[in-house]
Formats: sequence, structure tokens, C-alpha cells
Amino acid sequence: MRIGANYLGDNRCEFTVWSPIRENVAVQIEAPKPRLLPLQKDERGYWRATATDIPLGTRYRYQLAEDTLRPDPASYCQPNGVHQASQVVEFDSYTWQDANWQNLPLEDYIAYELHVGTFTPEGTFEGIIPYLSHLKDLGINAIELMPIAQFPGDRNWGYDGVYPFAVQQSYGGIEGLQHLVDACHDQGFAVILDVVYNHFGPEGNYTANFGPYFTANYRTPWGSAINFDDAYSDGVRNFCIENALFWLREFHIDALRLDAVHAIYDFGAEHFLKELAERVETLSQQQNRPYYLIAESDLNDTRIIRPQKLGGYGIDAQWSDDFHHSLHTLLTGESSGYYEDFGRCEQFAKVLKEGYAYTWDYSPHRQRYHGSQTSDRAPSQFVVCSQNHDQIGNRMLGERLSHLVSFEALKLAAGAVLLSPYIPMLFMGEEYGETAPFLYFISHGDPNLVAAVREGRKQEFAAFHLEGEPPDAQSEETFLKSKLNWKLRAEGQHQVLLNFYKMLIQLRHQIPALKTGKNRENIEATSWENESFITLRRWHQDSQIFCIMNFAKQAASLKIAPPPGNWQKQLDSADSQWLGAGSSLPNTLSSEQNLTFPAESFALYQMS
Repeated sequence: MRIGANYLGDNRCEFTVWSPIRENVAVQIEAPKPRLLPLQKDERGYWRATATDIPLGTRYRYQLAEDTLRPDPASYCQPNGVHQASQVVEFDSYTWQDANWQNLPLEDYIAYELHVGTFTPEGTFEGIIPYLSHLKDLGINAIELMPIAQFPGDRNWGYDGVYPFAVQQSYGGIEGLQHLVDACHDQGFAVILDVVYNHFGPEGNYTANFGPYFTANYRTPWGSAINFDDAYSDGVRNFCIENALFWLREFHIDALRLDAVHAIYDFGAEHFLKELAERVETLSQQQNRPYYLIAESDLNDTRIIRPQKLGGYGIDAQWSDDFHHSLHTLLTGESSGYYEDFGRCEQFAKVLKEGYAYTWDYSPHRQRYHGSQTSDRAPSQFVVCSQNHDQIGNRMLGERLSHLVSFEALKLAAGAVLLSPYIPMLFMGEEYGETAPFLYFISHGDPNLVAAVREGRKQEFAAFHLEGEPPDAQSEETFLKSKLNWKLRAEGQHQVLLNFYKMLIQLRHQIPALKTGKNRENIEATSWENESFITLRRWHQDSQIFCIMNFAKQAASLKIAPPPGNWQKQLDSADSQWLGAGSSLPNTLSSEQNLTFPAESFALYQMS
């Protein structure tokens, strides 16, 4: 069921809104010709009417009672913010230039997560386009946009969105997004969009005025849970599914990253994620091109990505928190919060082999068993990273790895991600060691809400009082501090790190054994806990690689027995060209020998 104000041409528009709890609903046309249009209700609670004399740009709201006017929950455009009238727009007037674009195979993605507002000085969709050449030169082929649905004010992470169909005005709105996606496809980039179906933001959220969008049966960390399995949930499910299809169909988005699916509560016979995957697959068949769904989940539950014929939901891939947490603790030594579950080399070796450290193992932090087996799931169904918006931005001071670890460790982190068998994802600026923090920021208009956010941040980080007060999320200065410093990429260590990332990505493209894996049988990972060493062997047909990683904070020696054959060194993070201490490793390995590695370094060998 399509919803919203769908422009039909010739100043005709079909208005459709779901409001099963209301006795009367009408469209209040506010401009250019004010008038009230009654709507007719069907048996499923959808109100609709086709109206004439509705030119593009018409401003409207729904009248739910004599004194209650609300914007359209499925609004395609909120030109004056989240509290004001919605606007009639059309999408067919834009002439797309990407007719030959067919998307990339998901296993070939090398993704790059970015926040539109802080990625460039302009903070807009159009502002990103000139920087695509930098990403292409780096070797990136997929950009992931943090949420862009209309949120209150002009700066926000995007997870406070309240109009899932409306493109954020401060980023450039509909036209800006169309131009960006077109430019991406023209230069060979797939576009992933982060969407949120587990909660709505707190300001400008009028959905509950229309119907039971929320349920009291469950609660999320961000407020009321969305109603996916209670009375009237069919309308809520349709709202979210239509939103997903909308981004894919109208904006030619290639993949959706589904935020925190562990907070999508649905105990009905057919889970919302399964229905969503079915509908996206139908669209893929209709359009004769693949669209992908990528879930964020902390459940370690392979049911999410298992095919529906095997009892799963059929989502294409999901993030692996265990990869990040295992790598982060080895690099930083941090052990607070959920990091207490990690910190051993054997865990990261298991993650390299299996995708998770916890596959129904006891979790001290959770105080229960956690995770499921991954043996029947391909590595190409897992997205991994050393940094992302959550793991940086949810720290009190928003520190990136560049603030937490040595330059050598930054190179080691890059190698761990890009030599892994999984889909790699970088966070904006990571490739050159950006030093600006990525802080939590908002621009709410409700003073009470702003005060609540400030107090909540203080309570959240009360244990860190020695580090000072959390930065003020409402302050524009906090937002500006989070913008990238693009000039750094041409300076000193930053330029060397950038070239190091380029080399790693180039090797991943060139060496068949380094491409994203489809078979777990072609991966071996071994750990030496006392020495803090991990070896990784991957192969594909006649192509083989052997990687040795030293996570110790000091130089260490270890007797290494490489797999049979002659191995040629392809990359050594300790080489002087990468500003390392100088390599002590041989160019060729063919038999067991004692090798000495500088602190926090790795070397990659290829079978000759």
C-alpha cells in the first residue's frame, strides 16, 4: 500500500494516510489555495482521496480533529522543519543518468561510512561529489550514508529522524541526494543508506497521533518500541516496508543498512525482517538488478542472515561487533563495559575463522551464553571494521583510534580489517588517521529535550568525571569539531597512512585469495596467546596468502612454520617506507624459522 502525497501530474495528487483510530481525517491545504479536503477511510484504516488543483509545492497537513493539525507521517518533504507543513513533490521530473548501473556484487564491496554533515566543509550531498575522486583513488567502491531522513534542526547523527520518507533539508534535500547517487553510480560507487526501523526520534514525532505505531509490550534504549506484532501492526509494517522500497526505487539506493535490528521486537509468526527481505527481493526481480539488506545486530544470531528456506530471515549480511571488539581490545587494552568479554588473541583468531568470538559461549559481561554457530554462513555475509560512528561517537570525547593507539597500531588495524575474509568498512577519515573527534551532536528546538540530553550524557559518563564534562551536544562548536580536516591527508604520517591503505586495498583487489571469502573452509587462523601473535592463511584455488600479526607492545620473536611452499613477502608494516622501525623479516619464507617482529606490526606473504 503506497502512502504519502503521490503527485499524479496535471496538478492532481493522491493523498493516502494510515490512521485506523480516527473517526475523521481531512487534508488541510495551507498553500497556495487554502481549503479542507475530506478523505475516505477503507476497512484497513487507510484514508485517501485524489484531489485536483494541487500544484507541485503545495503545503498541507492532516486534520485529525478540529484543533489538531499534523504533518504527514509519510511526508516526502518538510521544507520548514519537523513541526511545519508537508510539501507535495514529485520524483519523476529528475532525469537519471545511471541507466547502465547494475550494482556491484555485495562480496566485492569495500565500504566507507560517512556522515553527510561532517564529511565536508559544506556538509551537503553536493559537497561530497568532489571528494569521490579521493575515495576512488583509495580503492573504495561503496559509500554508506548515515541516516538522512528529516530530523529536528540542521545537525544530528540522523538517528533522531521523525520523517523516514523526507530527505534532510540542511543536506540539500531531494535534488541533492539524486545528484549524489547519480554521481556515485557514474564513478562506480554503490550507495548504502542507513535506515532506522527500531524507533523514531523524540522531537516532531507525531506518528502516535495517527495510529498505534508504538507498543507498550517492549521498550528500546531510545524509547517506545515500534509496533511490529501487536494490534494494528499491519499498518506499521507496511509503513516501514514502503519506506525501504521508496529509497531503493525513487533514489536508486543500492543497499540499506538496518540500524540495531536487535531492537526490532516481533514475536509474530513471520518476522518483520523476513517480510522486508521478501519485498526487497521482489523489487530486485522486477528491476532486474540486486538490492541488498545489511543488518546491524549485537545478537550474533545467524538466523538473521540465513536463507528463508532454511528458517532464516534472508537478510544478505550483518555487522560483526565481535570483530571490532576483539580487535579494539587487542590494540587498546581497554576492558570496561562490553570490552570485558574480549582481549585475547585466540578470540580474534576465532573471529577471523568464524565471524564471531561468541558462538553460544558464556559471556561474562552478559552473564549468559551468547551467539550462534556460523559454520554454514559465508564470510561474505559479514561486514567488519576497526572503527565506526558508534564505537567512536559513543565515547565521551569521541576519540578515534588515532588518539588511542600508536601509528604502528593504526597500520595493524588496517591490515586486520582489509586482509580479513569479510566485507571491509572504513569510517570517514580513518584512511589518513584523522585527528578530529566524532562527537555526539544535536540541534533540537525543544529546550526541555536539550536539557534532558545534556543531563543524560552527564549521567552516562559519570564514571569519567576526571576527564571533565561531556561536550555539549547542542552546541554548534561540538558539531564543527567533528568535521574532517582534509588537508591532513597530504601531511607527514597522515599521507603515509593513506598510501598504506591504498596499498592494502590494491592488494585485496589484485590477489584472489584476499577477496571477500565465500567459503570458511579456505581460512586458517592460529594464535599464540603468550606472545600475542596471530597467523592467518587464506586461499582460493591456486592463490594463497599467509599473514603474521604481532599485537604485542614490544618487539617479539616467534618460530613460525609457514604452510608448505615458497612464500614471497608482499607487504610489511614495519618497512621504513611506512615509517616503521625497519623490517627484520626475510623476503622469502619456505621453512620453519625464528622470526623477529617489531611491536604492533604485520607482514603479508603470497604463495609464489
